[in-house]
Amino acid sequence: MRTPRYAARIVVLDPGGSVFLFRENNVEVGIHWLPPGGGIDPGETPEECVRRELREETGWTDLQPHRLLCTWEHDFTHQGVPVRQHEHIYVTSGPRRDPVPEEPDAHWRWLSPGALAGLGEPSWPPRLAELLAEGGAEPVHLGLVG
Repeated sequence: MRTPRYAARIVVLDPGGSVFLFRENNVEVGIHWLPPGGGIDPGETPEECVRRELREETGWTDLQPHRLLCTWEHDFTHQGVPVRQHEHIYVTSGPRRDPVPEEPDAHWRWLSPGALAGLGEPSWPPRLAELLAEGGAEPVHLGLVG
């Protein structure tokens, strides 16, 4: 049985539509690209979580979530514990700039819509390029993604 874990992420788009993502290489899931974010702390809302995580991971304090893009669930092992992670993915816009990360070895990139669509490596959430291109006002619920 997997332990439920709740997380939130925020997709930052620059004025030209490029998206800011981190590249991670996890032993279990391999290489993947994902927006800033992480686990929701007790008593914290998903919106509060993305503001805190954005500050911690990029140093940016001036961005607010504009809208909920999607929700999704996925299974993996977090700090040795099998979890089913329930994620809220928000979207915001901001200037194109470098982060001031806590971890100086963080691998990040601004990806144009075309580069994101042709990335050739998985993104979290899945279908990120497609979801951003559709730009629907209502959030998409992807459900459990294997």
